[in-house]
Amino acid sequence: MTSSERSFARRIDLTSLQLFVAVCELGSIGRAAEREFIAASAISKRLSDLEGTLGTPLLYRHARGVDLTPAGESLLHHARSVLYSLEKMQGELSEYADGVRGHVRVHANISAIVQFLPEDLGAFTREHDAIKIDLEEHLSSEVVRAVHEGAADLGVCHLAEGSTELQSLPYRDDTLALIVPAGHALAGVRAIDFVDTLAFDHVGLHTNSSIYVAMHQAALAANRSIRLRIHVTGLDAMCRMIENGLGVGVMPRRAFELMQGGIGRGLTSVALQDAWAARQIRLIARDFSTLPVAARMLVKHLHTPAAATPAQLAA
Repeated sequence: MTSSERSFARRIDLTSLQLFVAVCELGSIGRAAEREFIAASAISKRLSDLEGTLGTPLLYRHARGVDLTPAGESLLHHARSVLYSLEKMQGELSEYADGVRGHVRVHANISAIVQFLPEDLGAFTREHDAIKIDLEEHLSSEVVRAVHEGAADLGVCHLAEGSTELQSLPYRDDTLALIVPAGHALAGVRAIDFVDTLAFDHVGLHTNSSIYVAMHQAALAANRSIRLRIHVTGLDAMCRMIENGLGVGVMPRRAFELMQGGIGRGLTSVALQDAWAARQIRLIARDFSTLPVAARMLVKHLHTPAAATPAQLAA
């Protein structure tokens, strides 16, 4: 850090940053004062001092409240990142004080969570019971954003080709299949092209999910549309809808096989012949080499040959 950078860091007051974020979130100095239990005049003074330190206006002040200037929008982004890092630091240090020697925040998509992570994370925690893992389920696009913004240490999801500057490592292969009721016209088909399913109603996942995006792109390429009856947010809900005659659906084959003993017992799967149906789930991070020790241990566990599929081992 240069002398000018150190000087700048010393002149920035964290309390003022917190109050600036509060004003931005609430759109009013008065409402921020009420929430933060501080006089509105004190907030105004701090914001003026902050603008003086930075040498640029941060807010447009008007009778209804405040709006951000372009400089204010930039500061809000960086202030949230700084404050989040402080919260992360406090949380991790408190974990050490409580005797926990590591804390890894993982965001993963539903395919990884249903098919592979329960066994892999279970094995990891049995070997490293002092490491705490916080796992959250999100769409692949949201996983990428969380890792990029620092809200997660590690992501497990599908990546579109060239979609991110984040670092990534292979985790598992993931094969999509068409799921149909046992008595459906396609139930006896061994394999099928996705476009040949478009004559039937579909049960789809969230429109931003990687599976639905792939389906939509395949339909567009064939100059066709998907006859979508309903959107669901989970694979179990998809199976229930398919089982009750609302359409066919596309989901990871292994996830369906794991559910067949319960929800999916009245259903069958048909292999999809499309190239996009063979996918890879990847581990992502901003920089694997700079992850905390506990997170690097988890990456090593998930990226070992023991966690790979037979196809990966043969490659």
